[in-house]
Amino acid sequence: MLTEIQRDQVVELCRALVGSPSTSGHEEGVVAVLKEFFTKHGFDSVHVDRYGSVIGCIKGSRPGPRLLLDGHIDTVPVGDPAAWTHDPFAGEMADGKLYGRGTSDMKGAVAAMACAAAHFARETGRDFAGEIYVAGVVHEECFEGVAAREVSAWVKPDYVIIGEASQLDLKIGQRGRAEIVVETFGKPCHSANPEKGINAVYKMAEVIEAIRTLEPTHHPVLGAGILELTDIKSSPYPGASVVPEYCRATYDRRLLVGETRESVLSPIQALLEELMARDPELKVKVSYARGKELCHTGNEIEGERFFPGWLFEEDTPFVQAVYGKLKDMGYDPAITRYNFCTNGSHYAGEAGIPTLGLGPSRENLAHTVDEYIELDQLVKVCHCYTGVMDALLK
Repeated sequence: MLTEIQRDQVVELCRALVGSPSTSGHEEGVVAVLKEFFTKHGFDSVHVDRYGSVIGCIKGSRPGPRLLLDGHIDTVPVGDPAAWTHDPFAGEMADGKLYGRGTSDMKGAVAAMACAAAHFARETGRDFAGEIYVAGVVHEECFEGVAAREVSAWVKPDYVIIGEASQLDLKIGQRGRAEIVVETFGKPCHSANPEKGINAVYKMAEVIEAIRTLEPTHHPVLGAGILELTDIKSSPYPGASVVPEYCRATYDRRLLVGETRESVLSPIQALLEELMARDPELKVKVSYARGKELCHTGNEIEGERFFPGWLFEEDTPFVQAVYGKLKDMGYDPAITRYNFCTNGSHYAGEAGIPTLGLGPSRENLAHTVDEYIELDQLVKVCHCYTGVMDALLK
């Protein structure tokens, strides 16, 4: 296990990260904390990319694989601070817990990754094969995997560890996520004479009912490729005696391994074409949502909201190498899958890089009032990360 000094170090780094508010696009304070830590603890290089993600690197004395430890440093907003019983940015500790926004999602894991890399390098005298990269990644809450593409291009990793909450279990996959937009186009008129127009909302209602008849795809491990309506907007709004000429519905689609942009939209597009053939007044289209946000560097980050799923087999050698090492260290991790989307959508889903999830805390603490991380989990995951390094950097 960690020494008392090492335990204190990871706790204090986590508190420092929590003390720097970092909603998406405003992560510069956390970047500064991590840059200072990397420099102070002898990392060979520190790089901040165009989106503002910070990457520290420690090189071993022998050539070998590149191991990337990925943790996002952006958080969702606090909401009403008065609803919190602990200051969301003070890093208060009570009853074996460290409280604050981002403690579980996921500054605790980032602190543990950084400290683990420093511990491992010092304890081995850098006598290991390969390179360790610790990345504090921006804008994950907005775009799972988009900022990670830039990190991936810089590091070119052979292995990736995602630090999202797993209660120290190993995660070998996840469903992905897409945001699908359906739009209907009508004809405006005065609502006192609705027969002179085409109400886009009525048309959308028919489309929505038809979409509900589509059978979801299914995977024996990951489950159903859920397609769920999440919002509807009409225009003009407010209507003020005008029949709406436009309506937009957004769907959340959970993606399974092997599904592509084309295969996901194809059954919806076929259904819409059938509906339009039956109703000459219906004009409807389907596409993926796109997002654009401003980074703390001043650059824009933009991407289509399609984040693939991924899954590795339990008996894959890199999975078993890490699993065996953690067992030898006294841990008993289950091998399972994430229920939510992570930056693994890029690393594993798009790039096919061997990827594992391993993090502290429980996933249902993310985004909550009085978010916390158990100090025991924080310390143990730091120890686990040194085990991962030992297993993969032979």
